[in-house]
Amino acid sequence: MHALQDLGSALVALSPAQIRQLNLPDLLGQALLDAKSLRAHGAVRRQMQYIGKLMRNVDPAPIQEFLDRLAGTSQEATAALHRTERWRERLMTDVTAVDDFAREFPTVDRQQLRQLVLAAQKEKTLGKPPRQYRALFRTLIPFLDPHAPGQAHHDDDA
Repeated sequence: MHALQDLGSALVALSPAQIRQLNLPDLLGQALLDAKSLRAHGAVRRQMQYIGKLMRNVDPAPIQEFLDRLAGTSQEATAALHRTERWRERLMTDVTAVDDFAREFPTVDRQQLRQLVLAAQKEKTLGKPPRQYRALFRTLIPFLDPHAPGQAHHDDDA
């Protein structure tokens, strides 16, 4: 029974849109949304017990699978952001990095990438706000994040 309450606690932490994605029974979905608005400790505890009771009638396997997928996706996204940051730093410091990046990701516009790197380097030396530095990051994301919209990554099979 406590396992269902723990699963319910994890569900309460989700956003309303994520809760709707689960296609839970109406009573359970509403109970989860109501729990988000409660502040008093006793009320939250009672609501969590109620959610645990409602979850007895629901198969927990698909819910756990959804939560596991969410956790995995966020780990992948974090790893992709770290890869992007490493490439950006390398592009800023290594003169051969643009060519290396273009070899690894042939669909990149070399000229645009080189211009962004030069602009970001100039911006940094002049102590200006990092607009081009951020633009460089946004340019790299589609190549390095498998879940980014407008994916432009390379073929690993080739």
